This record gives sequence, structure tokens and C-alpha cells, in this order.
Amino acid sequence: MTDSSPSRESMPRPDGLPRRRGKKPAANVTPASESALADALEAEVEAQEAESAPPTEPEIEETLRERGNRLSALEIARMIVDAAEDKKAADIVLLDVSELTSMADYFVICSGGSERQLGAIGDGVAEKLRDEGVRPIGREGGSNSHWTLLDFGAVIVHIFAPPERDYYQLERHWSKAKTVLRVQ
Repeated sequence: MTDSSPSRESMPRPDGLPRRRGKKPAANVTPASESALADALEAEVEAQEAESAPPTEPEIEETLRERGNRLSALEIARMIVDAAEDKKAADIVLLDVSELTSMADYFVICSGGSERQLGAIGDGVAEKLRDEGVRPIGREGGSNSHWTLLDFGAVIVHIFAPPERDYYQLERHWSKAKTVLRVQ
């Protein structure tokens, strides 16, 4: 009598894959060697995944110029006020002129008691902002002219000797501007 059922080797495996032909696996596989094989296979898969993953860029520290570019005009104006206050400037006024003119968003107006103090205030403001990555576009006048102007683009700083501040009266000229801050 012949067996009409297909042989075990020609039948597909339950998972749908073809059966292997050739050597039968060794029957002396121990649980320890099976564990070592599993660990080796897992390490190989992890290595392949690491190779195929897109390379990550190293984190680069933000440069001063980038930090200066992300500061808002109001943040720059407040840093200017702080720097002027550190140099003992008198009667510091921060005006919002953004709705009145297109040349700047803020004016900082302050006074110094002597020519030396006018220079120190201007240098202190420029240095503090340079440390934050913001450089002045221009600087006009010196301490001996009794009026120093620092242009930071969106913020313009006026540093006066008291008689010149009284004479030019910028606060009165820009009286429609909103006073953001006044430090006496």
C-alpha cells in the first residue's frame, strides 16, 4: 500500500515559508548557546539600525550674532536702560516712537553730569550690547560735544549733558510717544 498523502518535506511550513532541505540542525543546542545566539542577532540588528538612521547634528552653541538677531527691540531698549543705569545716568526715559516714525521703534534719552560720564555711559551701553551680540550701526558726537547718539537700528540712544537736554527738549518734541519707562 502506498501512502497517497504528500511527504512532510514537500508540504509548506505552517508559517508559509518553504522547508529547508539539506542538513538538519544539530540537536545539541543548549539554552546557553541559544541565548548567546539571540544576543548576537540582537546586536547585529541594532548595528544595522544605527547605520541606517540619519546622522544627528551636534548641538552648536548659539553665536553672539545669532543671539543679537533674536532679541526684540524692546529687549534691546531695556538692556540699554540697564546699562545706562549701571553707569549712573540721570533721568532715563524710554519712549515708544514706533507709531510716530519709521526710523526707530524706541528712543532712550538720558543725561550725564560731566563729559567723562557722558563718554562712560556711551561706552558702557555699547559694551553691554556688544556682549549680547548687538553692535551699534553708528555713533555720533563725543563726550566733548555734550550730546552722544548711539544708533542700534530699532533703538536710538541720546545721551545729553543737562544744558543740552534742556535746550533740545526731545521729550517735548516726541510728546505723543508712549513713555514706557522713566528712571529718575
